[in-house]
Amino acid sequence: MRWLRTFGEIARSGLTIEETRLEPLLALRTAAGVALVIGPALWLVSPVYAASAALGAYSAGAATFQRSWRPRKVIALGAGAGLALSTFVGYLAAGRLVTFLPLLAAWAFAAGMAWALGPTSGIVAATTVGSMLVTVTLPTSVGRALEHAGVIALGGVAQAVLILLFPIRRWGAHRDALADALAAVADHARRLRHDPTAPFDPEPLMTARDAAAVTPSQARTRPPVLHGPRGLAERILPVVAALADPDVGAPAEGPGRDRARELLGAAADILDAAARSIRRGIPVEVPPRSAEVLRVDEKGEALDGLARQAAQRLVELLAEALEVAGSGGPGAKAPTPPPGPGNARFLVRPTLFGLFPVVLRAVRGELRRDSPVLRHAVRLAAVATLGCLIASRLPFEHGYWAPIASVMVMRPDFHRTYARAVGRLAGTLAGVALATGLVRALGPDAPAFGALAVISAGLSYTLLRTGYAYSQCFTAAYVVFLLGMGGRAWEQTVPERVVLTLLGGALAMLAYVVFPAWETPRLPDRLADWLAADGRYAAAVLRSYSEPTRERRADLRRALLASRKARAAWQEAYDRARHEPVGTRGLTSREAQEAQEALEGLDRAAMLVESHLPRAGGRPAPEAVRLAEALEADTAQAADDVREHKSPDRGRRVEETLHTWQGTAGERNPVLRRGAELQRRALRDLAAAVSRTPLERDVSSAREERRARAAGSEDDGPGSAHRGE
Repeated sequence: MRWLRTFGEIARSGLTIEETRLEPLLALRTAAGVALVIGPALWLVSPVYAASAALGAYSAGAATFQRSWRPRKVIALGAGAGLALSTFVGYLAAGRLVTFLPLLAAWAFAAGMAWALGPTSGIVAATTVGSMLVTVTLPTSVGRALEHAGVIALGGVAQAVLILLFPIRRWGAHRDALADALAAVADHARRLRHDPTAPFDPEPLMTARDAAAVTPSQARTRPPVLHGPRGLAERILPVVAALADPDVGAPAEGPGRDRARELLGAAADILDAAARSIRRGIPVEVPPRSAEVLRVDEKGEALDGLARQAAQRLVELLAEALEVAGSGGPGAKAPTPPPGPGNARFLVRPTLFGLFPVVLRAVRGELRRDSPVLRHAVRLAAVATLGCLIASRLPFEHGYWAPIASVMVMRPDFHRTYARAVGRLAGTLAGVALATGLVRALGPDAPAFGALAVISAGLSYTLLRTGYAYSQCFTAAYVVFLLGMGGRAWEQTVPERVVLTLLGGALAMLAYVVFPAWETPRLPDRLADWLAADGRYAAAVLRSYSEPTRERRADLRRALLASRKARAAWQEAYDRARHEPVGTRGLTSREAQEAQEALEGLDRAAMLVESHLPRAGGRPAPEAVRLAEALEADTAQAADDVREHKSPDRGRRVEETLHTWQGTAGERNPVLRRGAELQRRALRDLAAAVSRTPLERDVSSAREERRARAAGSEDDGPGSAHRGE
């Protein structure tokens, strides 16, 4: 039943339309790159040659739509070079399967390991495997190999030239990432008006930081507005949390709470205005009412103590945010970064020539038995080789479509692999049906088929981020038109395409069952990693109280980034595990959710304490050292307990430290006292969430399974599988 329910969810996911912003101008430019290659080849050489030449332009163009912070022209050139190299090497070995299959296996394994560098590298590397598979059907000679490799590389050059000549929203992805970070903090401020303990997901801030890393050449041309607002968002976040908290900020009721709500609403409006300004490159337009609310000197009498300090700090930061966002106008200069330890001019991203040691470190880190990337590489090599071998025994001229389908749908995780297999089959069926009707209506007409191929490519690019099935529909039509342009009869190509796509998808799905990389059994380890990283971050905050120096601030920043990285790894693993048809093996869905809420509370406690850190050189709080040591020891012990499936420690050392503070340190520093109490509560909540006996856990898992089956039988709507979780 679990597998049947999972397949139903996968089918819905593979056919879901994703609500994302379309980019028709980018699609038009990329389709023009395909036309730039097909047209001259069709006119000067032959339709068959034009169909072959279109491979590089189409694949290089598709690569530019993948999320990457490098310039699109660099991605197009890199993709074209990779496709050309794989084509050339494949030509040299394509004469005999005994030489081609080992080469294909090694190349596919390397392409799978490219996921160690990120999704973009993995996807682009997979296209080079597809290019190599095509070469097995073509004549072998060094001269032809160089010729076809050169033509494919020319497709990447054509795309890069168009990007250079017709730039569309340059730095647009970086602007969006920064604007999303500011908008996320704005949304958090609005939610804090009604829920003072609302959690915050730092993913937009992590994405903005990743986008802020640039090469030296990029740093010379980066717009001034992209220099400073990310740091401001990081500094505003703990301040709004502290202002909303009823213990260290505004009171729970009365004029003070009303005043805090006004300030939080104004902060949200101003941050949204700054985000719009950065995203669109327009002047900042702040609602007059929001600017009026920020006059703390005249209206701040409703707040006092720590709440008034937080309000004043928030006003200062918002004024700075408006100043930085306004630097996006013509002739604006880059804002001066605030002084601080480790403040470099920019976060450094290695150049393409400097990537070699980075690649080696990333790949070396994935060479372990339980690595999803390593398992994906093994599956990719096995399926590509087996698919090629099977295709060579089938009575089809284009048997390489089967292994290509497998390679293009395979991902390191179960859900996306299966969803893409469903989407590819559905899109292929629709695409070949559409293209077949047009081919039969037009008859043999190479120029018309070339034009239709370009139009199909443009539609495929347009829908690339809307859903894999819908983009694949026009990709399939594009291939049919190319083959028709080359003189292939639709009666030969269409049935082949459907059957071989089905075979390739089945191979990809079977490979994951035979050699899986389930995330579900690893959930306790991911949770323990996040817990230990959170403990180190909270301890670093407390040590910054005991020694308010720039060095301690630098340590705090590193601990915060490590905590966010561990949280992101947990969230990714948890999201994948929710879609896997396997047993709990450590954490039920409810336990995982409750544990996540507990650690979000630990995050929030550390953030509240961080909001009132003394400035560098300020008055130290020596009592914070003992609390930092106790907290770090408790979280480390609890993390070990979670890994070993034991009942975790409930914060015994933190509780003892709090007991010794009665009437002394707690009264002198209420922020530290409040943070320690919240941290103790978070550890207790975590222990309560995951401290069940194995028998209780099995019973809970069985109950969740029954609830899921009941939900699936009562509701056939698209949300039933999610409610069953």
